[in-house]
Amino acid sequence: MPRPLTAPIMADPRIIDVQLDTRTIIWRNPDVEQERRIAIFDLLEKNHFAPAGHEGPFKIMLRVEDNRLAIDLRDAEEQPLDTIRLGLARFRRPIRDYFAICDSYFKAVRSDAPHGLETVDMARRAIHNEAAELLKECLDGKIELDFDTARRLFTLICVLHIK
Repeated sequence: MPRPLTAPIMADPRIIDVQLDTRTIIWRNPDVEQERRIAIFDLLEKNHFAPAGHEGPFKIMLRVEDNRLAIDLRDAEEQPLDTIRLGLARFRRPIRDYFAICDSYFKAVRSDAPHGLETVDMARRAIHNEAAELLKECLDGKIELDFDTARRLFTLICVLHIK
């Protein structure tokens, strides 16, 4: 039996590039910019991202339109695949809480006596984890993703909300 000349294309359910629509971001302080860089770096290092009906790898653009998150999907060759939209009303409180606790965290890091830093960091992680679970729940049936990918995407969603 002859062997095929090329190997079959295997599904690669991951993000290989992520962009944020910077038109919606008016200002970022250095702390937020650092969080953005870390989230993107970690996301690209390891993620599981499998939109229903598509095979990766994927390049994505995150943007906000009409109070909805739009995730523009492209393949590795930049060909448009789909746009997945997600209402953001359920994320208002987690985003607000996350911004507030991050502000406290960054102030504690800079203070001369960072007592309570561990408590603030634990609260920040708890809010972040709850929001990641909410994101996974809201994307159920649209995009399969792992917990760490959801956490990093939530960080990037927060960055899009800075005005």
